[in-house]
Amino acid sequence: MSRSDTRFLEVHGGKYRVTVPVPRQFQKAVGKTKLKRPLKTDSLVVANTLKWKVVAELKKQIHLAARATPADPLLEEALIMREALENDTSEGGPDDFTVMDAIHLRADQLAGDPIDEDPYTREPIYDSEREALAGFYFKVATGKGTPLTALLDQWHRQQINRKERTKGDDVRALKYLLDWCKANGIYPTIEAIKRKVAGRFIGDLPDIAASARNGQRLTNRTANKYISSLSAYWKWLKTRDMVAENVWRDQFLPKERVAPEDRERPFNDEEVQALLAGSPSMTALGSLMRIAALSGARIDAIVSLKVKHCENGLFRFKPQKKEAGERYVPIHSALVPLIETLKRGKAPDDDLFDGFPVPEPGSQRERSMPAVKAFGRYRVALGIDERREGRKRSLINFHSFRRWFITKAERAGIPEATIASVVGHKRPGMTFGVYSAGPGLELLRHCVEAVKLP
Repeated sequence: MSRSDTRFLEVHGGKYRVTVPVPRQFQKAVGKTKLKRPLKTDSLVVANTLKWKVVAELKKQIHLAARATPADPLLEEALIMREALENDTSEGGPDDFTVMDAIHLRADQLAGDPIDEDPYTREPIYDSEREALAGFYFKVATGKGTPLTALLDQWHRQQINRKERTKGDDVRALKYLLDWCKANGIYPTIEAIKRKVAGRFIGDLPDIAASARNGQRLTNRTANKYISSLSAYWKWLKTRDMVAENVWRDQFLPKERVAPEDRERPFNDEEVQALLAGSPSMTALGSLMRIAALSGARIDAIVSLKVKHCENGLFRFKPQKKEAGERYVPIHSALVPLIETLKRGKAPDDDLFDGFPVPEPGSQRERSMPAVKAFGRYRVALGIDERREGRKRSLINFHSFRRWFITKAERAGIPEATIASVVGHKRPGMTFGVYSAGPGLELLRHCVEAVKLP
């Protein structure tokens, strides 16, 4: 960094001040196009010495305003210094105070004065925590270490189809990994996570999470969900040449065997009768249950229906899970009067069900969450429940209507591929799953009408 370097500097009233432009996408959140701070000196040499800490603070201010989340100021500073080092084209002559000099100086400040001396080597001994902090800062600032979460926001911005709930899993997965690194003396950087390190973390993950969840140990299935998040992150990092390999690939915990009696199950006919005959406190529940039982649809797809999605004898359900697009399902003849009643007096763009507002952008709550909770209370109040020790979820829930529909269709002799088309499952085999465009509406209607309420 030459002493004549004027990056981030301008003269105002005869004195230097730092000026940092605000990226256009953040200007509304920050309220300005530039952030400025006086250095109170007319010396360019002094200004260049003072400016980097101020630049770091101002960029941190921009980032915080844009994200509205707390951040580590030291980490922000280290990332700013990394950017400065990458952009530094000076040759580092004898009279230059370079960016690397500034990084070394800052790391020395963080390490502090020695607290002792090795009696054999006479090497200084530093406070271990401060020395670790200085080492972390130096690695990040010199580009030898990238903080685990440094690129998380950028990844999420690019993954436009990644659901907010899944993004929440990504954040928790990285939090578990960050905590584990700190507990095991590993630099919490992307570069420090080698394949062997990832394997150690995976083995410890169920117990790590238990300490964060009041002692409730994760099942392998839930742990694998977080490993999948980390694998997706690393896969993206690999496309940016930030890592050489996806260290999480093929490193999953074995699936736990679930005894048949411990698996979530369909409702039986007696339970369906009792649920449909009752009087739930949430008025919409009666209609939601009937549509679920006679379409096999998931509750969030039902709650999200608009009037225009129930036309010409067909439901048009929004895509769920890994479905490629909207799915058309014939409206069961027993549901026609109900649907006409729900549509009465409403415009095509009106919701079929009132009282289920679309969640705010960034929310991890699904639109159907109030109905799910109301149904759970209603079901338990009727005495329809089945639990196993050590399991949080009941073996029967609203999704049991979907299981009941599939069971009834199968017992009516409907082919598996047709049932899969109705409920939005991946159809079996290469022939049906890849080459076929799917069964016609008459076959779908035959499948739906084969299911009768008890």
